[in-house]
Amino acid sequence: MHIMNHIHPGGLLARFTGVLLVVGALAACSKADYLDVNAGERPPLNAKISFVNARPVNTPLQFWAFTTQVTATAVGVGQASAYLPTVFGNVQINFTEGTGTSYKLSRQFGNQVAFTASGGPNGPIAGYYHTVFAAASKTDITKDTLILFYDNLQPPAAGKAKLRFVHLAPGIPAVSITLQQQGRKSLLFGSVDYGRAGGSVLAGDSLHVWSLGPFIEVPAGASGLEVSSASDNSPLAIEGETFANLTLEAGKSYTVFLYQVPGKPATGGAVITHLEN
Repeated sequence: MHIMNHIHPGGLLARFTGVLLVVGALAACSKADYLDVNAGERPPLNAKISFVNARPVNTPLQFWAFTTQVTATAVGVGQASAYLPTVFGNVQINFTEGTGTSYKLSRQFGNQVAFTASGGPNGPIAGYYHTVFAAASKTDITKDTLILFYDNLQPPAAGKAKLRFVHLAPGIPAVSITLQQQGRKSLLFGSVDYGRAGGSVLAGDSLHVWSLGPFIEVPAGASGLEVSSASDNSPLAIEGETFANLTLEAGKSYTVFLYQVPGKPATGGAVITHLEN
């Protein structure tokens, strides 16, 4: 069943308390190209953000940039909005519950303009795609946090799909992810902690903007994802077996994530198809 236009119901906490990294030099087009167009014909400069509700609370959310509501329709638990045009740079992102107008959480993004490992969190980039998750804080699951990823949606190689995994089910220890296709199994990620994306890199020579929430390429086709405990390989039950029968289409990018089903001692899973429309 499709939710909104691009999600089937079922990280990265940048240092979990404060670091989001970005290459400030990234841009969708050159400054010269933009200025060469007559002022009245220039496309608006904005960032594109898909907002995701991964909180363990059964309340839909509206997302805001400063005092402007960005989402027209409230985002339910385990759901995502389409990519929406949003201001970029130094941005305060907030969310409210239901029809309420009081911010439940606000977080400032954009305190740095250059790639840095210690001075973030950096903000949305004009012309680029991002995913923002509302989720439970790693240090205190009764509190909320906002997590921003930069989405590298360049097409994969022929016959491949792109896949990103994010662990946002509080109380669940580190998990491993195995891809099942045509009777064969392939380990994708050996250990993914809460609040992290599979394969993410936060330090060292391999650290870069896409490494915060990376996509990997996998063969397209009928697939299943097996989620297991990283410590003893015991399978983790996913409510509704959301990951059991997936169709990964060639050329498309997907984010799969875990979340806690509100009001139940159960783990939910969801699949976002990026740029579905």
